[in-house]
Amino acid sequence: MRKLVLIFLSTLTLSFAGTAQKIAGEVKDEQGKGLEKTTISLLRSKDSSVIKLGITARDGSFELEAAAGSYLISASHIGYTTRYSAVFVLKEPIRIPEIILEKAAASLQGVTVSSQKPVIEVRADKTILNVEGTINAVGNDALELLRRSPSVMVDKDDNISLAGKNGVQVYIDGKPSPLSGTDLANYLKSMQSSQIEAIEIITNPSAKYEAAGNAGIINIKLKKNKSFGTNGSVNAGYTQGVYGKGTAGINLNHRNKNINVFGNYNYNKGNYLMKMNSERTQFDTLFLQKNEILFRNNTHGFKAGMDYFIDKFRTIGAVVNGNLASNDLNTSGPMDFIYLPTGQNDRVLKATNHNDMKRDNLNANLNYRFAKTGGAELNLDADYGFFKIRSNQFQPNYYYLSNGTTEISRAIYNMIAPTDINLYSVKADYETNYKGGRLGFGGKIGVVESDNDFQRYDVYTNGKVLDTLKSNRFKYKENINAVYVNYIKQFKKGVMIQAGLRAENTHSDGNSTGFKQVSNVMVPYDSTFSRDYTNLFPSAAITFNKNPMKQWTVSYSRRIDRPAYQDLNPFEFKLNEYSFMKGNTRLQPQYTNSFDITHVYKYRLTTKLTYSHVKDIFAQIPDTVDKTKSFMTKKNLATQDVVALNISYPFQYKWYSFFASLNSNYSHYVADFGGGDRKVNQEVFSLTYFMQNSFNLGKGWTGEVSLLYISPSVWQGLIRSDAMGNVDAGLQKVILKGKGNVKIAMSDIFRTMKWGGDTRFAGVTNRFSGNGEMQQVKLNFSYRFGNSQVKAARQRKSAIEEERKRAEAGGGQQGGMGNQ
Repeated sequence: MRKLVLIFLSTLTLSFAGTAQKIAGEVKDEQGKGLEKTTISLLRSKDSSVIKLGITARDGSFELEAAAGSYLISASHIGYTTRYSAVFVLKEPIRIPEIILEKAAASLQGVTVSSQKPVIEVRADKTILNVEGTINAVGNDALELLRRSPSVMVDKDDNISLAGKNGVQVYIDGKPSPLSGTDLANYLKSMQSSQIEAIEIITNPSAKYEAAGNAGIINIKLKKNKSFGTNGSVNAGYTQGVYGKGTAGINLNHRNKNINVFGNYNYNKGNYLMKMNSERTQFDTLFLQKNEILFRNNTHGFKAGMDYFIDKFRTIGAVVNGNLASNDLNTSGPMDFIYLPTGQNDRVLKATNHNDMKRDNLNANLNYRFAKTGGAELNLDADYGFFKIRSNQFQPNYYYLSNGTTEISRAIYNMIAPTDINLYSVKADYETNYKGGRLGFGGKIGVVESDNDFQRYDVYTNGKVLDTLKSNRFKYKENINAVYVNYIKQFKKGVMIQAGLRAENTHSDGNSTGFKQVSNVMVPYDSTFSRDYTNLFPSAAITFNKNPMKQWTVSYSRRIDRPAYQDLNPFEFKLNEYSFMKGNTRLQPQYTNSFDITHVYKYRLTTKLTYSHVKDIFAQIPDTVDKTKSFMTKKNLATQDVVALNISYPFQYKWYSFFASLNSNYSHYVADFGGGDRKVNQEVFSLTYFMQNSFNLGKGWTGEVSLLYISPSVWQGLIRSDAMGNVDAGLQKVILKGKGNVKIAMSDIFRTMKWGGDTRFAGVTNRFSGNGEMQQVKLNFSYRFGNSQVKAARQRKSAIEEERKRAEAGGGQQGGMGNQ
């Protein structure tokens, strides 16, 4: 029997040796000229071992031969930065895409890394916006970066949607944020681009990710320096729009073979102006409102941590990060009441609103990692976070005759609303090789507790009195327990499978307390509700990569979006004398089933077709009170069907490159809340086009021009929006021997980033328009100091690991031209 086995293995070895396949390619410099005598290394993708070495000919071409397998190519040349190809499967003769080498920065001692990330990377499962690599990102906050990201939509109320679907889950450094709506928007506004390394847009997450986020996940990765030695950087910027704004920051890092200590601090201060106009027709009255909203921002952001390398397999670490924000929000503008039967101005409401806000956030993480290259990997995380939100709002309302000078009456309110949110979680993830594939499983326990105490006071000349009927305290606790299993395997016939299943149990308790009036007597009320449900969330993908130049991926996933705690509070919040907002205790989770087909051609042209069916979609519904007043609440629409097509392509020729992305989607919303004008049946086709143009102008100069167009669409299931877009441009100059750079950029050059839309529901017609302070000129300076050396072996290992991740995601592409 042993002889038979040996004969079989020998025959198999000879068979493979006798069927070696040819690998061909070219290596060029930044001007497109072939690089002679470039060292070519054929590396096994599994463990990065060197299989064969070669050298390029005079025209930069090379040829190698190897047995069938999974490989990648390394190209290195003295004075140039080493580059790696994408992982490819060798089954037949293959020609890999040309490799472009860029000149390295001046070397100090040893090997100096001067890597250049593409502005945008598109992979089968995600799109990555490398914020560090784009000039036009300078001076923006995180919300503005999302607004300008491919396939992301931010509406007039700062709600985020992705590829035509709402229900986006925002992560910070791989951890889900508990905030939503206005709280999330204000938090993202306090986070500056100088803090952010990259934004990952994950449209079809695997079972390893939490199931929340019907449209997918947006992960904001904060900066963390990984260079050896002691090093750091400083940056400062100034932005001029209607008002001036300033930012400054410092980043420090020390790393040796045993520890990595890192930290950064950023400061941002500035005023931001927004204009908002609305026309609301309700019964026999037209309400005309023009508002100016001034947002004053003063934010401190920080991050500090340490990794201790126990040995080459094990690491323990701790990280603390947070934001301390002190903000003011001032709203001013008149509201005219037009009596429609006569067309006469009946009266004028002049309401100014001042809100003094403080938003502090702190997160702490303890982690442990065990990893063997190509073997088992264990990650353990324990997290605690809190948000301390304080709001002190002063809202005077003065009524005048149509002349705007004769006062009729007044009503002045003071709303004080402290909110505390605490988060606790523990998580474990384990991966190992299993039957030729990669098996992963794990679990998470997460708890979120929120406490909101809303106090409304009536303000008089001699003081203020608490209005107990208009005050409310709402406590909410949500516990989610989850387990998952995920398996991925590459078969020899050019097929890779990924299948996963996640189970989540959700238990939540809400308690809304206050007073209500019964027969002219105030009595306390207690609106308590509880929910407990368990769901299964399968995900699967099949990638056909026999020919790596033409890869197909078919995927499926089921996801959930749970109501935010403030959307469940039944208390009625007054926005002004004629507009209210209240929660809905009957609001149910919304569920999405998504199917994707993705084609990647020559690692560049990516085409993705998606169909999603959303059940019980959240929609913001306007309704009426006392014929003249309206309130907004969220309800579950019956269904939403979305068909989306995304096409993206990167191009590079010598000194010019671009990345273009076209996202189009068709949505159909259907719901019936009582017939007549309380029905919703909307169909909409919309598209978004994004193009990033990059220019290497030589002598340290680079430039960018980006374009964004968003066609008419539907927001929140009911609001039909107008088209909008913008053009941004910027220049960068590398100075001080490559250690410093200066960036200057202008956003919304033609003042076209203005929003507008309308709604019709329950006898109420709304038309609104507005714009933020989008046109800005931004100047930024940054300087790197200290040791910039990295061991060459570690540099190669890091790049190979990145390429392996890209291969497991089913290939990908890169777009644009980043900056050092």
